[in-house]
Amino acid sequence: MGFTLTLPLYSHPKILPNKQRLRFEPLALDYGCRLVPNTTSFITRKCYSRSKRLVVTAAYGAEGARRRVYRQSQSQQPLSSAPVKQIASFVVPAGVFVAATFVLWKLVEKLLMLKPSRSSSVENRSPSQGVKWSFAPGTNLLSGVAAKIDRQSKQTLNEFAKELRAFSSVDMSGRNFGDEGLFFLAEGLGYNQIVEEVSFAANGITATGIKAFDGVLQANIVLKTLNLSGNPLGDEGVKCLCDILVNNACILKLQLNSVDLGDEGAKAIAELLKKNPTLRVLELNNNMIDYSGFTSLAGALLENNTIRNLHLNGNYGGALGANALAKGLERNKSLRELHLHGNSIGDEGVCSLISGLSSHKGKITLLDLGNNSITAKGAFHVAEYIKRSKSLLWMNLYMNDIGDEGAEKVADALKGNRTITTIDLGGNNIRAKGVGVIADTFKDNTVIINLELGYNPIGADGAKALSEVLKFHGNVKTLKLGWCQGAACLARSLKVVNEALTSLDLGFNEIRDDGAFAIAQALKANEDVTVTSLNLASNFLTKFGQSALTDARDHVYEMSEREVNIFF
Repeated sequence: MGFTLTLPLYSHPKILPNKQRLRFEPLALDYGCRLVPNTTSFITRKCYSRSKRLVVTAAYGAEGARRRVYRQSQSQQPLSSAPVKQIASFVVPAGVFVAATFVLWKLVEKLLMLKPSRSSSVENRSPSQGVKWSFAPGTNLLSGVAAKIDRQSKQTLNEFAKELRAFSSVDMSGRNFGDEGLFFLAEGLGYNQIVEEVSFAANGITATGIKAFDGVLQANIVLKTLNLSGNPLGDEGVKCLCDILVNNACILKLQLNSVDLGDEGAKAIAELLKKNPTLRVLELNNNMIDYSGFTSLAGALLENNTIRNLHLNGNYGGALGANALAKGLERNKSLRELHLHGNSIGDEGVCSLISGLSSHKGKITLLDLGNNSITAKGAFHVAEYIKRSKSLLWMNLYMNDIGDEGAEKVADALKGNRTITTIDLGGNNIRAKGVGVIADTFKDNTVIINLELGYNPIGADGAKALSEVLKFHGNVKTLKLGWCQGAACLARSLKVVNEALTSLDLGFNEIRDDGAFAIAQALKANEDVTVTSLNLASNFLTKFGQSALTDARDHVYEMSEREVNIFF
């Protein structure tokens, strides 16, 4: 009699007798196991899942012996150990490779993420940590500046630095390199033995950037001209620059035009003039210097005996500023040129200024009083100074309102003057009467070679009077009659003009084609014409008038091999 029992292999390990107990030995891989009896070698079986069961059949014979037969519910071929070893030899290296790749990828990812944070930390560093001077281009940078200048900008700055080392005159105006760029370039001036003139105008340089010159300008002994015009330096930047230049012994010309300079900055410059023995030319045009600043500069003129040219055009001196400046001029011996264009000093200011100039112990060669609201009353004082001056070469009264009365006073003074070569009376409301008196001056005066009468309503009568005198008298080489009307009458003068006139400006006169034909005929008829420059811009010329002038120009070149530049 027998019976059949079915049970899971993993839940009934005790069905075997003690003599034939099974022991488990792990294989190379963790998903299989092997049943090995103690006495008899047993067939290796692999357990795939719990759903697989072993069916144990027990049979009892008549002698009471029992047998056990194991059979698997799903018949399968047993796996040998050789295929398992082959699988293991492939899988293990592949797993190691995947793991190593994953680790390397994570490592690279961390390194890439660290770079931006490191760069940002450099950018956030404070520039107040100081400057390290090495006098090698590119090393004198505030901490954090290098991170802000990209590669292309750095290449451009390197090119600028090469210019500083290669040429004696370098113009870097309008490059917009700012304070950072100046820190990069300024060190190229340290111990530089080549560059003598450099312009950093209009580059967005502020008071912070001026600090780049500290330690550089003191070391340079070659630089003669420094131009920082058009930069928003303000009073603070000018003060810093003056502190640096106090002991400078080489810069002769300093240009600080349009730098937002006020009275405080003017005071700093005045102190510089008292201590610096080398500065010759100082330009402070188009700033905000008022009476207080003029007073400070006047005080400096009392002590300074080296300054030659002082430019104060376009400031706010007024009559009080002119009066203060006059006191400083009385005891100064060095000043040669005084530029006060556009300070609204008026007749009162001119009176005070001329008084100071008359007591000046030096030799003034240039006086610019243009656009100062001077009338015929003020022109009287100017005329008196012209009569007494033995050194004045250039006189500018442009854009005032002296009228015919003032023109007559100036013309009378010019008759006896033998030094003035350039006189500018443009924009003074001078009419035909005043121009006639000025024209008569040239019958006695052969010194004046440059005459500006533009922007005056002289009309046809005034132009005729002037042209008649210039036929045979005077020595005028440059004549400017723009915006005068009636200038076509000068064509008659060109036919028989003396050999002096070389440049004629008739722009904005509406001479039209008739005037162009007259000038063209005059150029062809005069074999001894010496005119080399003729400005006829904005005169309503058609192609016919332009063609006539072009033919005349070609004719002059063929006959005398002299070129006449005509501007339409």
